Amino acid sequence: MPKSLISIHDLAKEEMLHILDLAAQFEQNPASSLLNDKVIATIFFEPSTRTRLSFETAANRLGARVIGFSETGSTSVTKGESLKDTIKMVSHYADLIVIRHPLDGSARYASEVSSVPIVNAGDGTNQHPSQTLLDMYSILKTQQSLDGLQLTMVGDLKYGRTVHSLLQAMALFDTRFIFVAPPELAMPSEYKQFLHHRNLIFKESRDLLPHIPDTDILYMTRVQAERFQDPMEYEKVKNVYALTASMLQPCKPNLKILHPLPRVNEIATDVDDTPQAYYFEQARNGVYTRMAIIAFLLGLK
Repeated sequence: MPKSLISIHDLAKEEMLHILDLAAQFEQNPASSLLNDKVIATIFFEPSTRTRLSFETAANRLGARVIGFSETGSTSVTKGESLKDTIKMVSHYADLIVIRHPLDGSARYASEVSSVPIVNAGDGTNQHPSQTLLDMYSILKTQQSLDGLQLTMVGDLKYGRTVHSLLQAMALFDTRFIFVAPPELAMPSEYKQFLHHRNLIFKESRDLLPHIPDTDILYMTRVQAERFQDPMEYEKVKNVYALTASMLQPCKPNLKILHPLPRVNEIATDVDDTPQAYYFEQARNGVYTRMAIIAFLLGLK
């Protein structure tokens, strides 16, 4: 079975660091013909802008051809085709498949029926490992290390697959975690148990401001309306945190603000002009990181 990237746990620590090193190499030399005989399929059963375009840009920069779809309305899915049949069909056409799907576990299932590597571009509330690797690359670029940092995660920590994946990856390093969320969106207990087992320090809080002075990486997240069954529950928490430029005055000089994007109201536009804002550069880093992931999974680097 080909090596896929479904969960951040599919990679050893050394493999993660290797991918980050490859990303740095691709950032220095982004034009490549490494994949000029390959076809990459991007199949997105759920809306995406940054992730899909980032993967497609990465594939194009590597010289590959890109096929796929970004919505299911024009595909055989509307005729009742199963995920298994879709994956088996696409794996005959492509050398690697990037999939986003709304159901937890769908990407793992896809990897079990595919004859080519699968990259999970997000499965429900579960995992988003390529986002994790680009987040790690952004942290490494701005802090020059992945060790000895305080990582403050803010907002939707219950449904946010990006924070779940990043927590598990950064738990391999010497990281202190602060979880800032209302009770309705608190970090799920299984992830806190994960940190307990590794003897890592974490604190939970409802208030962001007291933690800014000691934070190295401030990871903001959007409260995701699409993950709520009850619209009234979403209305109660949708604007619970809103970071403004004035809140950053007591921060450390190395503080950087990350966000998986898109943002809504959780980061005010006046933050964009501060030296702490890094979320747009973070999105750009996604191209280099995804170039590295594709090359690594295809055994070319």
